[in-house]
Amino acid sequence: MQITLRQVAERAGVSRAAVSRTFTEGASVSAKTRAKVEKAAADLGYSPNFLARGLITRKTSLIGLVSNNFHNPVFLQIFDLFTKGLQDRGLRPLLVNLSSETDPARSVQMLRQYSVDGVIVASSHLPDGFALAFRAAGVPVVHAFGRANRAPEVNVVGIDNIAAGRMAAQALIARGYRHIGFMGGPETASTTLDRLAGFQAAAGTARVSVSHAGAYSFAAGRAEMLRLLATPHAEAYFCGDDVLTIGALAAARERGVDVPGDLGLIGLNDMEMAGWSNIALTTIHQPFDAIVRSAVDLICETLADPDRLPEARILPCRLVERATLRPVPQRDAV
Repeated sequence: MQITLRQVAERAGVSRAAVSRTFTEGASVSAKTRAKVEKAAADLGYSPNFLARGLITRKTSLIGLVSNNFHNPVFLQIFDLFTKGLQDRGLRPLLVNLSSETDPARSVQMLRQYSVDGVIVASSHLPDGFALAFRAAGVPVVHAFGRANRAPEVNVVGIDNIAAGRMAAQALIARGYRHIGFMGGPETASTTLDRLAGFQAAAGTARVSVSHAGAYSFAAGRAEMLRLLATPHAEAYFCGDDVLTIGALAAARERGVDVPGDLGLIGLNDMEMAGWSNIALTTIHQPFDAIVRSAVDLICETLADPDRLPEARILPCRLVERATLRPVPQRDAV
């Protein structure tokens, strides 16, 4: 039988309003009253009903956590960080799959049906229109892993993908590769476009080959690398992300191509799987922990001040050396 707020009030010898204030964040209640209410609640096994409270306060503490790439295992890692981060702040994540959604207006309508207090769009290749549609509807929103600019229309947290592309090209050139390849994800994804732009800008005199996989997935990376290996191909490839690169690595091993002896590979993300000993992927580290913390901070700040101006927070990447590129040549001592 569910314990009611009234029963807790009677047990504690206080009013029902005092019990309600005790379990309402930021409400004023004396330390003595709080102690009495918390003891009574513990004795009775009472837990506050957040849904019922939401009917009164018109605040649900629900944050829509939306994405469209559930086939990429890196998002399991990202969702784990987001759900913990939101729960630690007293918020409740509502996970929404937009893999087959193309209309931002329908997404807004769906999230409104759940009366979410805010939305975090956790995707690097959902169109910007999705985050903008939530803001236009008056829903606080943060676009994590989005494409930032100097005057953002919504809150954005992510990396500089052009700089990441430059870093990848520089890593390949430093190792003596003279024919370098870019194997991106979907051609129209902003991450693909920006990483390719940075890669080509830093290629210098190196010959550059460009191709694209159909999706950010293991199967797409494997299929595209199998196709490339059947043709004259580059000496080393920067792939769109780690899961594509791991697919490319599998294709190379199937064809008896030694990595890194015959073919170099570098990814981007530094997902947990990239460090497994049977993969040992050289990659560019995307700071997931810091991106998620910053996105949660921004949604909380926007909930507290809905009129605050949108902000872009761009976090740095770094190269992680493992075993899928040959080492940088050592210069002879003078």
